[in-house]
Amino acid sequence: MTKKTHDKTVLMGKSPPKMAGALPLLGHMLEFGKNPFAYMMKLRNTLGEIGEFRMFHQQMVLLTGPEASEAFFRAPDAQLDQSQAYKIMTPIFGKGVVFDAPPHKKDQQLKMLMPVLRDQPMRGYARVIVREVEQMIADWGDSGEIDLLEFMKELTIYTSSHCLLGDEFRYELNEEFARIYHDLEQGVNPLAFVFPYLPLPVFRRRDKARARLQELVTAIIDKRARKAEKSEDAFQMLIDARYDDGTRLSAHEITGMLIGTIFAGHHTTAGTAAWTLLELARRPEYLDAVLQELDGNFGAEGEVTFQSLREIPVLENVIKEVLRLHPPLIFLIRKVVQDFHFKDYTVKAGKYVCASPRVSHRIAGVFPDPEKFDPDRYTEARQEDARPFSWIAFGGGKHKCSGNAFAMLQLKAIFCILLRRYTFELIDDKDSYQDDFTQMVVQPQSPCRVRYVKRSPIADAQSGAALADNQQSQATTTPGFRIMLDRELCQGHATCMTEAPELFRVDDAGHVTVLQENPSSELLKKARQAEKYCPTQAIKIELNNRT
Repeated sequence: MTKKTHDKTVLMGKSPPKMAGALPLLGHMLEFGKNPFAYMMKLRNTLGEIGEFRMFHQQMVLLTGPEASEAFFRAPDAQLDQSQAYKIMTPIFGKGVVFDAPPHKKDQQLKMLMPVLRDQPMRGYARVIVREVEQMIADWGDSGEIDLLEFMKELTIYTSSHCLLGDEFRYELNEEFARIYHDLEQGVNPLAFVFPYLPLPVFRRRDKARARLQELVTAIIDKRARKAEKSEDAFQMLIDARYDDGTRLSAHEITGMLIGTIFAGHHTTAGTAAWTLLELARRPEYLDAVLQELDGNFGAEGEVTFQSLREIPVLENVIKEVLRLHPPLIFLIRKVVQDFHFKDYTVKAGKYVCASPRVSHRIAGVFPDPEKFDPDRYTEARQEDARPFSWIAFGGGKHKCSGNAFAMLQLKAIFCILLRRYTFELIDDKDSYQDDFTQMVVQPQSPCRVRYVKRSPIADAQSGAALADNQQSQATTTPGFRIMLDRELCQGHATCMTEAPELFRVDDAGHVTVLQENPSSELLKKARQAEKYCPTQAIKIELNNRT
């Protein structure tokens, strides 16, 4: 329905259907708080792909399914504001940092962080992660028991801080920083969406940790200023960074942006790593398939490199299926600044809209038999995730998690070492390992006990290089092609430029230029590599019609 107002045509859609059972003052908060996922599944099953509920005084609209998710992720910031929705992070990142900064300033801050997650630095991280894993398991011996989640939390904070923040955080402040980070992470509490400054112990610890971290950051800045040689980590990039007007970042801003960097590299990865081992431990057939792939590619002592981590699709598909069933974030949220329209519905300004990866990943029309753990969904033959915005474990659109490529690299590198050294067994009943929905970052419930046993010696890997070369030599003549670049999705990782420098150029600001409008067929393989490895799937290759 439309109406005329001062010669403008205004869309007048229906209001989203509402869930019944809202309580005075509390709304649906009690039922939502007990199990957010179960409540949102109930809403989806009751109302469909769009439905409204209430958390205290806030009206929330849940969007699920590929079409609704695409509308959510592609909406401009002027309509759906990410910053307004994530005021929960202001006490953690700090006033005036990232989500609390004005839009033009936030964009500059995010660009300052992007270089550490670009393609070229990423190529050196595999060796660092492997070294950290080897150190963590050096004294394990032949067998033992661990709390898997606690182990993964410790391991991933070491790998992330070493790769992204620098030596001081890894070697000089490792134990204190781990405690600080734990208190900050606990501050990401569902209650903080509505009441971020309640005088609760968890919020007091959050604020104390933020203040202490800024003290440590200030001391490191002073120490680095006295050194002749410069580091090449994210910390140094932020020290050297300038806003467009030439001003430097303050210690307060650097602290908040370092926290943002480590959140991108760690806060979802520990739970995913734990769930990957748990799912493999209770499904021997998939564990055997992963071990066969790893043993065949690496043998006992094969080197784990950036390139070799790209060539283990069986393990990658297992991780993707873990992320489908156990996405770390309960929901992603935006505030409606201008009326938001989806199909014949209108969500009025002032409300909040949210997308739930966990609910959208369990739609049978997209992922058949959705409760089944089935990594083969992502094989070439099935490609159940091929539909845009169907698999959204890292979000989507221009705000897709910029650390997604680092997270996948980190996870694959960890398992390339752990699974070749040890087998893992569940100590408790397999059905007792469940998700914990009491925190905003969903992880397995504690305790999460597993037993490890050292594997028998592994035969040397057969060289796959000759096979790959042979396959390449058998390439047939291919038609011409064209490159489609979705600039709304591009984040400037520069992977495309590394894979196909003849076709792409990425400047320091992250802007991508396609260098050839009609590339020759000889460049198709490189273009396909750029398409395949783009972290945000912003590139599509279309073959010209054969004549």
